[in-house]
Amino acid sequence: MTYVGIDVSKATFVVAYSSAKSSETKTFKNTTKGIREFIRTISPEENHCVLEATGNYSMLLVYLLSKAGFTVSMENPLKIKNFARVMLSVVKTDEIDARLIALYGERMQPAPFKLRSDSLLLLKQKRTVLRQLKKQLTANRNLEGSLKILPFIDSKCKKVLEKTIKFLEKQIEEMEEELTSLAEIEYKKQMDLLTSIKGIGATLAAALIIATGGFTYFDNAKQLTRYLGLSPTYQQSGTSVNVKGHINRNGDAYLRSQLYIGAMASLRCNTECKACFERLRSNGKPGKVAIVAVANKLIRQAFAVVTQEKIYIDGYKSVKP
Repeated sequence: MTYVGIDVSKATFVVAYSSAKSSETKTFKNTTKGIREFIRTISPEENHCVLEATGNYSMLLVYLLSKAGFTVSMENPLKIKNFARVMLSVVKTDEIDARLIALYGERMQPAPFKLRSDSLLLLKQKRTVLRQLKKQLTANRNLEGSLKILPFIDSKCKKVLEKTIKFLEKQIEEMEEELTSLAEIEYKKQMDLLTSIKGIGATLAAALIIATGGFTYFDNAKQLTRYLGLSPTYQQSGTSVNVKGHINRNGDAYLRSQLYIGAMASLRCNTECKACFERLRSNGKPGKVAIVAVANKLIRQAFAVVTQEKIYIDGYKSVKP
């Protein structure tokens, strides 16, 4: 198997057919036509394509390559960056990056990327748009609040802001309904299982399904916790370095904040989460640390009900023979 390195940008992508310094590189347009031209230059039986995850810019390439039967790996850019440091790479061009990605594939042999279903791609788009709409709503509300403290407010500015805020609120409401409706149609069983957990509502359940590919991307709850950036870190070296306690924050910040809010809500109605929080607080742990632990417990509960396909029963105690 030959590893092909691909460096993707908005308009084009550079392909290195080998990691050798003298290897051939080609540039193609990052369009359907350009990707099909690239596909004709390689065979799915002999080539393994490796590229960085660059958001929407790489999704069309990954989608068409996967549909054409190619093995594709989409890696975290931080992994490639750290690999470049290990290789003492000091020069950065698109061609060199493409060869470096090919070398990364040869040395690290990354796992194939699991292409998301069309329904998951639609859910992710809706969630992305919804997140941006909420950011815009917050920005406009903050702007409106800042104008209110002025000696006087321009009537035109006030009217425009009020209309914009009402419009955004309506769009957010409609988008949330569409996202939840689509998730319940495509993943009804998982939605029912997840929302049976006290503290997880329809919005958070849909977000978890999107992030985990319908709980197919991870083998256990610990992997999911690490992916979401809620795993505690620990650094120890000699006698001078001994740092522990904070979370890694490497994952989806928006979903992490949703889990934090869900964890706070679960303290009122989820017996296990409430007991976990109270135990940690009684042991002297700060409130935020205890809430993060509760968020981790929610993830474990979510993973358990989906993988075991059993409705969550609050306060249930297993009886081992």
